[in-house]
Amino acid sequence: MELKTHTGVRVYTFIDANNHESTPTSWWYKFCLRCHQPDSTPSWQPSWWDKLLPFPIFPTFRQAAQQLCIIVFFLLVWGILYAEIGEAVSLNGELLSMTILVIAAYLIGWIWLKITTLPALIGMLLTGILFQNLNLVHMTDDYRKLNQDLRKIALVIILTRAGLGLDAGVLKKHYVAVLQLGLLPWIVECLAISVTTYFLLGLPWMWAFLLGSMIASVSPAVVVPCLFKLRDSGYGVSKGIPTLLLAAAAIDDSVSVAVFAIILNAMFSTGSLTFNIIKGPLSIVVGVALGSLWGALTSVLPEKGDIYVVPLRFLALFLGGLFSLFISNLIGWSGAGPLAIVSSGFIAAYYWEKQGWPVNKNPVSNLFRILWIFFEPILFAFTGAQITLSALDPQVIGMGAICLVSCLLLRVIVTFFVSFGCGLNRKEKLFIGLTWLAKATVQAALGPAALDLVHNGQTTGNPVLEEERYAKAILAISVLSVVISAPIGAILIALTGPRLLSRDR
Repeated sequence: MELKTHTGVRVYTFIDANNHESTPTSWWYKFCLRCHQPDSTPSWQPSWWDKLLPFPIFPTFRQAAQQLCIIVFFLLVWGILYAEIGEAVSLNGELLSMTILVIAAYLIGWIWLKITTLPALIGMLLTGILFQNLNLVHMTDDYRKLNQDLRKIALVIILTRAGLGLDAGVLKKHYVAVLQLGLLPWIVECLAISVTTYFLLGLPWMWAFLLGSMIASVSPAVVVPCLFKLRDSGYGVSKGIPTLLLAAAAIDDSVSVAVFAIILNAMFSTGSLTFNIIKGPLSIVVGVALGSLWGALTSVLPEKGDIYVVPLRFLALFLGGLFSLFISNLIGWSGAGPLAIVSSGFIAAYYWEKQGWPVNKNPVSNLFRILWIFFEPILFAFTGAQITLSALDPQVIGMGAICLVSCLLLRVIVTFFVSFGCGLNRKEKLFIGLTWLAKATVQAALGPAALDLVHNGQTTGNPVLEEERYAKAILAISVLSVVISAPIGAILIALTGPRLLSRDR
């Protein structure tokens, strides 16, 4: 066995009697290569790194430095809060336990991704559940409020990325297919979840529709990376299937969040019923209009040649999204905020493309991707940390699993039949139906929303204990949907993509 260096990375290879080089076949070597891949571009590392930490037994210096940077950033945030607040974040404080939870979720998610190749968010969610049920994290009401605000920030990032990923050219060319795939399966699954949970779980119709509007959403965090892998290998590229699905997924998520917000606001609103009914469509119009104006403004302010144009445009979209979401919730028009965020991202990307920035590959999109690295473990770890296994009703879990599995199968069938006229063959239609199974991001962001309102003293007019039971059932099923559908969706996309899609070499 000989030690060789390639692009600054030390790797192990075997040299046979004929001086032919071959890759090691031992299980431990394959396991190490699954966890640690070589750097895609030449990289620098200290001269002693290969000697003490040879690749692939250990990660490259670049990969190790990335992980250490993120952990250090989390610790710096805790240190700043400790200096500002004091006892509340001391070594025995709640914020320290929350910080440890987030760091552990990030590391376990990263290990989970490398070992299983399944989305890291599953490992992060399971970490939160584990910490909660081992009593390793404690959150009082003050920190639950902080948890709510952090989830709202994560939602802004999710929706902005969805807006920035919408390609106006694709929408214009394939708008019928995008609407068919983005709306019709969502409507069918939303109705199916609502009906099944009404009869099997005993949820009132409004609570059932609230749950259906959330569960029907497809997860970009699962679908997008899997589609990018297929696209990079040439699968489905000739017919633009990855691009078509990304656009449809963005529409799906936007509608899901907006409808959820409208139903939730109508349920917990104290105004007149007539005004609440009228306010739903009005919030859609107002949200799209204001978001579009804000997105168009970012193409002019700052000026496109400004040396600080990237951070300024990022701040404009991010802070504008936060303002839209928090203010719309404050004034009772919660449906307008999510639509304004998506609209601003879409219009901004449209004008930026005319100025030379490609859609979803511009510097602002990259900044949102970096920001998501920090908020992904926060979102999924805190969502999992609200699940206490001993308090779950086995009947809710059992009936909820039946509802989810049956409705997921129905969605696959419906997607296959509603994709008529899209220029797809049967294999491609089946692949799209399987792609549409994965749930994660919207469910984690919105799953605890109703329970937060109940804990804050708001009511729909029912007894408090009943409302708490309904809200806990929605949270449990939202987490269950992630645990069931995210790994199944990722596995099916990876396995069926090369078999069902044609490859453009």
